[in-house]
Order: sequence, then structure tokens, then C-alpha cells
Amino acid sequence: MNNAKMWLVVKPTVGVPLFLSAVAVGSFAVHVAVLSNTSWVSDFLSGNELGSGDAVSAGLLPSMDADVAKATYVVPGADGSREVTIIMSDGTPVKAILQPSELHAASNATPLISQ
Repeated sequence: MNNAKMWLVVKPTVGVPLFLSAVAVGSFAVHVAVLSNTSWVSDFLSGNELGSGDAVSAGLLPSMDADVAKATYVVPGADGSREVTIIMSDGTPVKAILQPSELHAASNATPLISQ
């Protein structure tokens, strides 16, 4: 035994029950986590068809038909301005300035290695 000297510090009548109770508490915590975070385990234990709990929990999810991302925009005029007006779903107008993307390297640059 590698840890035989441990029993010189901790009595086996204290250490063994303490170790076994720590294993039992850890196992209980893992089982509670599995039961609370999955639907198929509770379906299996109750005798239902696997996956039937998913249909019930899917009805509890919020609807994705909310008006959270709807906005309209006004195209900039012919005067060449880069300002766009965005109208949010609540009617609030917001101005945005469009900037051209930066050119970091020229596409027609000469190669560094000549052949």
C-alpha cells in the first residue's frame, strides 16, 4: 500500500466511514444532476416511451415569433451620402454611417520572389 502511513494519522474507524460517505454523497449528487438535466432517464424510470418528455418540455419553451429583430431602413439618397436611417421595431429612428472596408494589401502588388 502506498498510503499505509495515512492510518497512523487518521484512525481507520474514522477514515473508512468518512471515505465511504464522501463516495455516497458524490454518487447521489451525480444521480440528481442526471435526473434533473435529462428527460430520457425519467421516461425510462416511469415506463414511458423514450423521448416523450421532450415533447412536453418543448411546449414549455418560449415562442420564437417575437418581434425582437425586426427593423427597416431607408436607402441613402442619390447625393452620395453614406448615412442610412434605421427604424427600429418600436419606431425609434437610428442613423448609421457606412464606411468602405479598408484595403490592407493591394491585389495587384508585385510578388516578392521573382522567378
